[in-house]
Amino acid sequence: MHKPTLYLDTSVVGGYFDDEWKDATQEMFRLADLGLYHLIASVVTATEVMGAPTNVQGHFANIFADPAQLLELSDEAETLAQSYIAAGVVTPKYLDDARHIAIASIHALPIVVSWNFKHLANIKREAGFNAVNLLQGYPQIRILTPLQLLNEPDDNE
Repeated sequence: MHKPTLYLDTSVVGGYFDDEWKDATQEMFRLADLGLYHLIASVVTATEVMGAPTNVQGHFANIFADPAQLLELSDEAETLAQSYIAAGVVTPKYLDDARHIAIASIHALPIVVSWNFKHLANIKREAGFNAVNLLQGYPQIRILTPLQLLNEPDDNE
């Protein structure tokens, strides 16, 4: 069975403790612990988590203890993130959101998981990121919430 690799943004790490989002988030992490998902984040996520509450920082440190799970912000990813800004997918104020998508895109990670409905996990943004990816020669991505991820039909249904 193929184990999907999921790129997690900061909102998902914090969502583990959020009353509104914790059920789906904790279930996603439980399934990852069972080996159904491989979790990846980036130095962008790590930097954002540094400003989060202590419990979120600790959770992040436990989940991403292996440095190989943290992708760097390369020049290629920064250039792609700037392309998203130039295309108006997100504004410069939300550069880190663009960086999350760019890092996942250059590593051909097909799924970004986020609770950030405004700047990431919505159809309009996903279409915008994918339009730029298509023009720049990068693969298409999906941006899902943990709840959407859990409700995706598997290949046996």
